[in-house]
Amino acid sequence: MIAVWVLLGLYYVLPWININGNQSVLFDLPARKFYIFGMTFWPQDFVFLALLLITAGLTLFFVTALAGRLWCGYACPQTVWTEVFVRIERWVEGDRAKRMKLDKAPWNARKIFLKSSKQALWILFALWTGFTFVGFFSPIRELAVNLVNFSLGPWETFWSLFYSFATYGNAGFLREQVCKYMCPYARFQSAMFDKDTLIISYDADRGEPRGGRRKKDDAKAKGLGDCINCTLCVQVCPTGIDIRDGLQYECIACAACIDVCDQVMDKMDYPRGLVRYTTEHSLKHKTGHVVRPRIIIYGLLLLAIISGTLYGMTTRVPLKADLIRDRNALYRELPGGMIENVYTLKITNMDDVPRAYRLSVIDNDEVEIDLGQPLELAGEEVAGIIVRMRVPGSAGRGVQRLTLELQAKDDPAIRKEIPAQILMPMGQGSQP
Repeated sequence: MIAVWVLLGLYYVLPWININGNQSVLFDLPARKFYIFGMTFWPQDFVFLALLLITAGLTLFFVTALAGRLWCGYACPQTVWTEVFVRIERWVEGDRAKRMKLDKAPWNARKIFLKSSKQALWILFALWTGFTFVGFFSPIRELAVNLVNFSLGPWETFWSLFYSFATYGNAGFLREQVCKYMCPYARFQSAMFDKDTLIISYDADRGEPRGGRRKKDDAKAKGLGDCINCTLCVQVCPTGIDIRDGLQYECIACAACIDVCDQVMDKMDYPRGLVRYTTEHSLKHKTGHVVRPRIIIYGLLLLAIISGTLYGMTTRVPLKADLIRDRNALYRELPGGMIENVYTLKITNMDDVPRAYRLSVIDNDEVEIDLGQPLELAGEEVAGIIVRMRVPGSAGRGVQRLTLELQAKDDPAIRKEIPAQILMPMGQGSQP
């Protein structure tokens, strides 16, 4: 349950936390910007999104090969929300025996009250889940105000209700059916297992032959193993399998069977671990191999991807600049023998603080730059600045190539080099 509460806390709390004036996690699709823990990602940064997805996939492969289906048992949204719905059901209607008795009882005021209370709590929790989900894509504080004022937009309303309905149906009714029949992870995760993958296993050498007995009975004298055949491991399994029949693809490694079996072993004064996390190799040979080629390969790939992603994110420059030529005229001849080219400098301040920039020519001292307005942008502003570049007519003919430098005045590390071309009257000068 610790993993469940931690993940639920992250899901429901993160949208309400602001970092540097922005929501801690917000995927602002209309503005084409992602805010993640104080960093702003623009469309040109989507390579990091691809790297993030690759990292998530490799992490799943690495963890599965090392420790089995931990994702399914502890972190999968289906598992987490099903656990919450089951807890609500148990809190309202009682344990398994009481719920079965209630289901068989005739309808009366008490049964109607308990059933309707459970459904009401399920629906409220599902609606809260759907609202929070939309809050990752639309500022959640504004969303809450709109909800109170009954002014939610059509798409916000649709996706809130859709995700609420999906949560209510999957966690309240489908439950293990999603894992058994709808989820593809069970199939391909099982293909990544080997003899040294950590799995939940029943120790048949210790437990067989199974059979019922009283606590004071001598099991060895009766020729029995430690398994008392109480079937509690089957009853608590969310997918309804019998772990004593061996590993099955339906097993999501939630460890519910381990917990209940350990409780039975404690009551019988037997050692714990009849059902436990172990490996196939350890069960047969009492030894295991954690470090093996598959783990090393996954680990090295994961380390390389994470290192590359972190390097790219820490060294990226929060500035984008493009120089676009004026299409109305290739060049203008001015009095005094000067040649003028006009451009639009499209600047994107990808930082969340205002910046002032300077524009200069790196490799040509003859070029004069005339700006239509100061290069001052607010945080996350996109601006188009008219740039006029003038050069003496004696500087050459044809195309003159040069490099501009756009640099933040308060931080020299924020700079971009922009290739540019000045068009001159054709003649005996340089050619493209």
